Formats: sequence, C-alpha cells, structure tokens
Amino acid sequence: MNALRVILPASCLVAAIVVLIAALAACTGKPPYPRFEPTPMEIVHEMLKLARVGPGDVLYDLGSGDGRIPIAAVNISSADRAVGVELDDQLLARAEQKARDAGVADRVTFVRQDLFESDIAKATVVTLYLLPETNLALRPKLLRELKPGTHIVSHSHDMGDWAPDRTLDVEDRYGKLHRLYLWRVP
Repeated sequence: MNALRVILPASCLVAAIVVLIAALAACTGKPPYPRFEPTPMEIVHEMLKLARVGPGDVLYDLGSGDGRIPIAAVNISSADRAVGVELDDQLLARAEQKARDAGVADRVTFVRQDLFESDIAKATVVTLYLLPETNLALRPKLLRELKPGTHIVSHSHDMGDWAPDRTLDVEDRYGKLHRLYLWRVP
C-alpha cells in the first residue's frame, strides 16, 4: 500500500510535467526540439550525395549537433562553406573543436541560435534531422527564405503534404534502414 502512495504522486508529477511542457510549446508557437541523436557517418555521406553538395555550395545544417554534417560538407564534398545552427553550448564547443581538428574551421561556422530565427537566405543546401512536427513548422520559413532551386535534405522525416522530389532508403552499417528526403525549393 505504501508503494502505491509513492507511485501515484510520482505518476501525477510526471503527468503534470508533460502537460507543462506541452503548454509551454503551445505558448511559444514552436514545436519541441529533438534531443541530439547523431546521424551515422554513412548516412551523412548519402545525404550530401543526395543533395549533390559540391564546390559553390553553402550548406546550413539546422540542429547541427556535433557538427558532423557541416564538417563533412566542406571536408569531403568540397562545399565552399557550411554553417551549423545549434542551441546546445556543449555540442557547439564539440563541433567547433571537431572543425579545428579537421582543418576546416576557416570554412565551417557554428552559431548558437534558434533555427526558427536563423538567417538561412545564403544557403544552397539545407540539412535537417529534426522531429516531424519541427519539420512542418519550419517549412514556411524554408519556402519563404530560401532561393528557388535550393536543396533541402531531411533524415527520417518528411514535410507533410509537400511531396519530396526524391526519397532514398539507406542501410547503415548495423542494418538499420534510414529514409532520406530531398526537396528543391520551387
């Protein structure tokens, strides 16, 4: 009986926290941000190939985490520049160190910024690994601010009724299937 008394208040507390988080998200008008989940490097390479990243490109990675996509865009795919947008200070510090270690810190920039407030107009390629509802909320910004022809690649999540120009299913080294989506801004 004592265990039930402890479980019941604890479950009420958890429920209250969930409701509070949902209410805060509703008040800000912004969807929740995903927790950091690194994209496997073989998937990073496929995302960059799908977007045809190369010389002349400026890649923006919204929610850049540890910086692996912007660094690979410059280091492997020869993009002119890349920008990672991230809110987590620890991930930003890790990304900046990784860029220095890779010798690309002069061409890869990381900014601590809310992805909904970032100026993305200079992007020729945008990469995403966000939540489905975050993709949907971001879609009007992408269509409003990006130039026609800009490539957008999303790992795992679509953009609702905006049909992708291409999808690609890629298996990682552990046999897990990842779906990639490509859109070209009209």
